[in-house]
Amino acid sequence: MKNKLLASIVSAGLMMSAASTMAAGDAANGEKLAAACAACHGADGNSPSPIFPKIAGLGEKYLTDQLKQIRDGSRAIPEMAGQLDGKSDQDLADMAAFFSSKTTQLAGAKEGELKLNSGEVVSTLSYGEKVYRSGNLETKVPACTGCHSPTGQGNAPAGFPRLSGQYAEYIEKQLFAFRTGERATDGEARIMRSVAEHMSDAEIKAVAAYIAGLN
Repeated sequence: MKNKLLASIVSAGLMMSAASTMAAGDAANGEKLAAACAACHGADGNSPSPIFPKIAGLGEKYLTDQLKQIRDGSRAIPEMAGQLDGKSDQDLADMAAFFSSKTTQLAGAKEGELKLNSGEVVSTLSYGEKVYRSGNLETKVPACTGCHSPTGQGNAPAGFPRLSGQYAEYIEKQLFAFRTGERATDGEARIMRSVAEHMSDAEIKAVAAYIAGLN
């Protein structure tokens, strides 16, 4: 079962890579268009608060896709309501190019302890690293490295975002949203929903904490 899930992830990545060519973004123009984004995401895409995600360095293809989904309403984010109205596909590509050209600042990982479903108490970061790098064969959770790389840099051409340095609170929130189906922006392949549906609360919290300091 694990091999089948991994195979589907790889296949999805190849299909995304082979998708129709996206218009190249103009970072210089994107900087002008993204001026209003600074209030929440920071002037360079490094949000000062975990309430809002860091979007610096996430990858141009991924960001363009997410911006389109937010603009078109398929990804509903109340705080983004109306922010992208009137923006063309090229405008969004330009904005994505600008933020993707910036360097992500690490949020920093915080150590702690978690109680697993078995009752065992483990180190949050050690357990998070184990799940991120090896997955969990028993619960059918694949390693995160397959799509997001061992260092969390992602796979920009395939549209898999950088995770390294993202706020733990944001990663945790998104994994829970994928698990419940509240977030369905992973396309017909359902890559993230297929992964998150098998993750326990402890696995989600541990992975999110580990990613915040991954580099």
